[in-house]
Amino acid sequence: MSDKLGLGIAKIGDLLFNNKITTIDGGISIENIYLKIPEYQRPYKWTAKNANQLLDDIEAAMYENKEVYRVGTLILHYDTKEKTYNIVDGQQRTITFSLLLKCLCSEKIDFLSQQLSNNPYNLHNVINNYRTLNRRIDQLVDEKETKQLRDYICERCELIVVITEDLSEAFQFFDSQNARGKSLYPHDLLKAYHLREMGNVDSAETERIVRTWENLDQKKLAILFNEYLYRLKEWVKGNRSYELNEHNIDLFKGVTSKDNHPYAQFYKGAFAYADDINNSKMPFVTGIQPLCPFQINAPIIAGKPFFEYAKHYFDILADIQNNDKYEGYYINDNEIVKTLDLRKYKNGVGNRISRLMFDTTILLYVDRFCPARPSKTDNEYLEQFVVFAFVWAYSMRAQYKNVGWQVAQNYIMGETKKEGLVNGFNIYKVIVDSDSPGSLLSKLSDKIAPLDISKVRATTENMDEETDGVYQNYLHFFMKFKFLEER
Repeated sequence: MSDKLGLGIAKIGDLLFNNKITTIDGGISIENIYLKIPEYQRPYKWTAKNANQLLDDIEAAMYENKEVYRVGTLILHYDTKEKTYNIVDGQQRTITFSLLLKCLCSEKIDFLSQQLSNNPYNLHNVINNYRTLNRRIDQLVDEKETKQLRDYICERCELIVVITEDLSEAFQFFDSQNARGKSLYPHDLLKAYHLREMGNVDSAETERIVRTWENLDQKKLAILFNEYLYRLKEWVKGNRSYELNEHNIDLFKGVTSKDNHPYAQFYKGAFAYADDINNSKMPFVTGIQPLCPFQINAPIIAGKPFFEYAKHYFDILADIQNNDKYEGYYINDNEIVKTLDLRKYKNGVGNRISRLMFDTTILLYVDRFCPARPSKTDNEYLEQFVVFAFVWAYSMRAQYKNVGWQVAQNYIMGETKKEGLVNGFNIYKVIVDSDSPGSLLSKLSDKIAPLDISKVRATTENMDEETDGVYQNYLHFFMKFKFLEER
């Protein structure tokens, strides 16, 4: 840690009413601490449940006569140019304390006067939590009880405060704090890491990038990294995949500006070339398609490119999973996907794993072989591949009565032949080892075999039943494409 790092204590009353840190480095207090929520911060996502829990915890500490109640850590970046104290970590708790004190008294809280970003979470949760806390305060017996609670919050509730002038150091401390405490989503830790690698990006561009990131559905973003990109990165290397966490997120840290080994220079050069072309007039003048600067099985370029990488694959996966006839470029009104989208094939662990395997194969294929705006030929190849991907993924589903992750990993690793089952192999390695759609389809034609109907564990009844043009049994397509036979 640098000598610019300060460690102190802030009583809640001092921080929010008096705008000061109570004591820093065991010495004097710091005045004129006007907290600011920077643009790169996440929205205010604490719900009424979180706000109620905070108040419950405070009341419990008060009734237990705790002399001091430590309520968490506040990490601040002191911007020497703007003379502001930006909250890096602790925003959710600080906003909630501000709302609680606003319910308890009429004194002005400067922190609440700043404009939050126009985000649905901010708009809903601030108002809803204030109303929730206000209702709780209204239930207090009398003015004496209200004052007792207010005084306890202001004088006995304390935050440990970390202040640094180095933004990278602030994010580093943020990472370490969360690695030791309640774990964040891995993609949140990656966000912090790659923000630190953006030292050469101006603040306006940084704010735009982070705003774009935060506007993505965070649950879907977590699923993208945990279930799709992480598993693909492991499977294409022939490894089993387990869980993305803080211990293996190095897979997504990538090549930094300081890395100058030949392999790093190669990937940085490739990204820089694609980026230069795409931001020049050349695509407009020549009519060429934008160059794709990413590949799932290639290293990530740290910093700003990481955020572009995440948005790129977020959009591609959304396209693949949307079978609307008129939406997107890749999967449009596909008859196999119509059946797999039936509710009965979305429920249950086995169905979800099979669908994940199906979707990841298509994501990897599109990443490797489909341009941003595919031609008729590109789409024809993709449609042929979808059949093979379906037969591969759902051969596992058809041959096992129960499918869990152990079964799926063995199937992907090709460890099912001793059970007399077919089509268990690492299709992901086959995809990345192929240099064209034609060669890939030829390899899959040789590797994927028809199922013996006598060994199929799934129901084979009503394979031709359809409703509104949608077949109700996925095995219909095994029969249609001649991958189901009696022996």
